[in-house]
Amino acid sequence: MKCIVLVGYMCVGKTTVGRQLAKRLNCGFYDLDWYIEERFHKKIPAIFAEEGEERFRDLERRMLREVAQFENIVLACGGGTPTRFDNMDFMNEVAETVYLEAQPETVLAHLKVSKGTRPLLQGLSPEETDRFVRQQLQERSPYYQKANHTVNVDILDTFEKIKDVVEMILEQLNLPT
Repeated sequence: MKCIVLVGYMCVGKTTVGRQLAKRLNCGFYDLDWYIEERFHKKIPAIFAEEGEERFRDLERRMLREVAQFENIVLACGGGTPTRFDNMDFMNEVAETVYLEAQPETVLAHLKVSKGTRPLLQGLSPEETDRFVRQQLQERSPYYQKANHTVNVDILDTFEKIKDVVEMILEQLNLPT
């Protein structure tokens, strides 16, 4: 099996779904952000703060090319990964790509319960966050929509529904459910 890459906006469930999909397929799971943190011994927000977004995006591009060559893995990408350089075209060449699509309301609800720090949202009020998320989703959607497959994740609110999303992905990839 070649690599399966999950793309989509922040907080749509790429890591949560990716872990369950990898478990179901009995293969490895990688989160690109975690991979970068391990390789550079630094958290993503620290890389953003110390080196800037452009430097981070360059590291992300290089690490994507490294990890996407692995076989029998599920890879969850950062929300901005597909929008930079030729990353989305590259992922489509070397992997099965799946866009986890969610409405802005779903993303905003997930952000409220998310424990992670989101560098792009630092210091924004709830109203500014709402505007930012809606605008970025609109800008990034054309990149995400280049994925080989699309699965709507607006239903992701219980563990059972995570299993349902995994089943939908397996179905789209023509893998045994």
